[in-house]
Amino acid sequence: MRKFLVILDDSKECLNAMRFAAMRAAHTGGGVEVLAIIPPEEFNHWIGVGDIMREEARERIQVHFEVFAKWMRDKQGVDPELIIREGPPVSEIMSQVQDDPEIGVLILGAGTEKKGPGPLVTQLSKNSGSLPIPITIVPGDLSKERLEAIT
Repeated sequence: MRKFLVILDDSKECLNAMRFAAMRAAHTGGGVEVLAIIPPEEFNHWIGVGDIMREEARERIQVHFEVFAKWMRDKQGVDPELIIREGPPVSEIMSQVQDDPEIGVLILGAGTEKKGPGPLVTQLSKNSGSLPIPITIVPGDLSKERLEAIT
C-alpha cells in the first residue's frame, strides 16, 4: 500500500497537511504515516533531566497525534501510523523515507507568514531533485472546502 508521509509538529500549517494526507489516502486507498521528530537540541541537559524531557515530549506527541488520528479514522476511514524519531528534522525525514519503501509521497504544510514557508519546506525544496519520492506542499491558508475539492 502506498503511504503518504506527513510531518506532525506544532505549526498551524500542520493541520492542512494532515487533512490533505488523510483525504488523499482515503480517495486512493492509501495509508498515512505521521512522523514526529524530536530535535536533539531539546535534550542538552543532564542525562536524567534529558530523559524526563524526552519522555514528556513523546507523551505530548502521542496526545497531539490522537487528535488527528481520531479525525482521520472517523471522517476519512484512514487509520494512521505514528512514527517518532529523534534527531535533526531533515535527516530524520530522509531516513524515514529510506527506511519505509511504502512511502510514496511526502506531504508538507507551507506557512503563510512573510518570513517564508517554513524551515522544512525551504530545506527539503532545495534537495527535492535528489529525493526518491515527490513532495506535495499544501498551503497553510487553504480552506477545508478547497482541500476537499482538490483531493
